Amino acid sequence: MAEIEKKPVKIVETILRDAHQSLIATRMSTEQMLPIVDKLDKVGYHAVECWGGATFDASLRFLKEDPWERLRKLRDGFKNTKLQMLFRGQNILGYRPYADDVVEYFVQKSAANGIDIIRIFDCMNDLRNLQTAVSAANKEKAHAQVALSYTLGDAYTLEYWTSIAKRIEEMGADSICIKDMAGLLLPYKATELVTALKETVKIPIDLHTHYTSGVASMTYLKAVEAGVDIIDTAMSPFALGTSQPATEVMVETFKGTPYDTGFDQQLLAEIADYFRPMRDEALDSGLLNPKNLGVNIKTLLYQVPGGMLSNLTSQLKEQHAEDKFYDVLEEVPRVRKDLGEPPLVTPSSQIVGTQAVFNVLMGERYKMVTKETKDVLSGKYGATAKPFNAEVQKKCIGDVEPITCRPADLLENELDKLESEMAQYKEQDEDVLSYALFPQVATDFFKYRQAQQTKVDETAADKKNGAYPV
Repeated sequence: MAEIEKKPVKIVETILRDAHQSLIATRMSTEQMLPIVDKLDKVGYHAVECWGGATFDASLRFLKEDPWERLRKLRDGFKNTKLQMLFRGQNILGYRPYADDVVEYFVQKSAANGIDIIRIFDCMNDLRNLQTAVSAANKEKAHAQVALSYTLGDAYTLEYWTSIAKRIEEMGADSICIKDMAGLLLPYKATELVTALKETVKIPIDLHTHYTSGVASMTYLKAVEAGVDIIDTAMSPFALGTSQPATEVMVETFKGTPYDTGFDQQLLAEIADYFRPMRDEALDSGLLNPKNLGVNIKTLLYQVPGGMLSNLTSQLKEQHAEDKFYDVLEEVPRVRKDLGEPPLVTPSSQIVGTQAVFNVLMGERYKMVTKETKDVLSGKYGATAKPFNAEVQKKCIGDVEPITCRPADLLENELDKLESEMAQYKEQDEDVLSYALFPQVATDFFKYRQAQQTKVDETAADKKNGAYPV
């Protein structure tokens, strides 16, 4: 009998980025990560996802850490493993489109500080919003992985996905990721999609999903059998729920098959032991909400990604309106349809989610409209797969003429202006990029950093009289 060809599935570990972003609002600190880097580096992962997404904002805003410093420390620690980041196309790691010069500089600095693989996506799947980042990654010799933001809806046929994948390959991507933010991809649909993509493109295909709807492990199994090259998993203490399937479970599943990873389960057990107390602590403090750990089959109905679920929970908690949780979940698909049925992924998920919260709490739809909702309806985030609801568009933006060009074509280069605005705080080249993404949050962090260095409390300083309390 002929020997079956071995095709080990490659694994991207998400414990240092998406796992804690999905379950504990991105609160894992650099200090918590560093002691386990050596063991993670020995596993044999295809890559460790450790940067980008919401980690940048959370580091500056909540942890009072420099995200660039985190990246450099992780790069120093990982000697054998590629480091991966998540990049929001023209929105970089922020929530609005940036000028091309900022996008290019951010890619350059990400690669220079240690990122090997840049996963680039656009919340509208508008490829015009990806080209600058892909070209910049190619130029820096970084691996440009372009993500299809997977979603359901009339417009999203198999033909839609294969045609967009072909264009992604042609634009210079090194691999494609099926980015299933909400756990909507069902096992047999995964077989269909992966088979169709493998027949269409030659570059490797990665599948990223979440356990929210309870099907993710089965989806991975069928996708791997259909020929997917890479899957994203999370170490068990921060797996399942709104996170990814557990690394150890998928490793064991493929043991003794052509897809065997060859990973050492004993080593994985030691890594899990390290993270388990963090999980327990997060549960005790309330940071890890048990609601985000269960299977939410309604995800398939509402198409709400994990991170968005936890955001909605906290938004309603702040408004003392937790009893409106399911009303908001029902409003989300309606708002999404009004806005051209975009995939729900940052920042479109926040835009749709926040608008849904307002619509429910105000008791009247679109009585209060966010600036971001108006921007989507004005075309400032790019083209959607379906037309907007004309009535809603009229109510929200009146007679404003929506734009049809690539949104960034209307933006002037902004690096020089940003440099001059934050010059007094600059200690490294990368600081201007932190400021570009989050001006107020970065400025607060720069003041905090200064105070730590000089032991001066900038916020309590009487600058007029030159009095600086220590």
